[in-house]
Amino acid sequence: MQVLDNIMERAKQARKRIVLCEGDDPRVLNAAVRAAQDGTAEISLVGERAGIEATAADNNVSLDAITLIDPAESSLTSSLVDALYQLRHKKGMTHERAEQEVLKPLIFANLLVHLGHADGSVAGAVHTTADVVRSAIQIVGVKPGAKLVSSFFLMVMEEAHHQRKGGMIFSDCGLVIDPKAEELAEIAKAAADSARALLGEEPKVAMLSFSTNGSAKHAAVDKVVEAARQVKAERPELAIDEDIQLDAAIVPEIAQRKLPDSRVKGEANVLIFPDLEAGNIGYKLAERIGGAKAIGPMLQGLAKPANDLSRGCSADDVYHVIAVTAVQAQAVGQDG
Repeated sequence: MQVLDNIMERAKQARKRIVLCEGDDPRVLNAAVRAAQDGTAEISLVGERAGIEATAADNNVSLDAITLIDPAESSLTSSLVDALYQLRHKKGMTHERAEQEVLKPLIFANLLVHLGHADGSVAGAVHTTADVVRSAIQIVGVKPGAKLVSSFFLMVMEEAHHQRKGGMIFSDCGLVIDPKAEELAEIAKAAADSARALLGEEPKVAMLSFSTNGSAKHAAVDKVVEAARQVKAERPELAIDEDIQLDAAIVPEIAQRKLPDSRVKGEANVLIFPDLEAGNIGYKLAERIGGAKAIGPMLQGLAKPANDLSRGCSADDVYHVIAVTAVQAQAVGQDG
């Protein structure tokens, strides 16, 4: 797939340090070793050494290409305890509790990112999304200037039956249930940044609705319009359509008829759904009926990348998320 191939190549051009904390899961272990061996990223696996080594032996996998970190024996553990205490003591974290929490691989891994020992983290093959997101927000932190952490899927459409081939960003399909206008605007801005970082294209954003250019009157439409206008006020250079139906967002001929003054012109590569219900349905329709490949949900709005996995993921899914995380980390470096 060309979109994924491009992401892999970009990841290899400036290798980033990606840490994973579920190395005793064969899917994660195989993906991590594959990414390390082919140069997609420098990989560290955090967890109980004996468990990871046993999984590697059971699956005939060599650990030579990766760094294995056991929190119980790492020289970094003490400094990570101090860092966690400083981050969370105002929320009731004691030093004694921090000593216990740091031994948890998910916490340890995100502290490595926070302190700059790693450039991004990937978890969720075993941990719940709630645990992954909570840890990311509390430890990695929110990106300066961002007001919200949200999610997106990278949708890849490169099968023979796809009339339009390439990648798209769908957001938010996995995290924010019923965003207010201000939150929807934050999602749109973050998704535009995700498109620029991962697709290598200028974002063209469609704020999806059951209305196009005021064709229907409803509070749900008003929310979408208000969000789009907030984005326009903050980023006047961004190509974005206000309330627009899906067909007008992605079919130029329909866009010309329904919205002739559109800046997106039916060529949207970023679809912003009005709520999680629509987003979840939309990406699964594209995946299950349309045959698109869905990579994610990925998190956006964090200071550094810390991404989630589906607990039903395959080793290929983990590998692709590692590569996307590496490219996100490159973008953080470019932002300063």
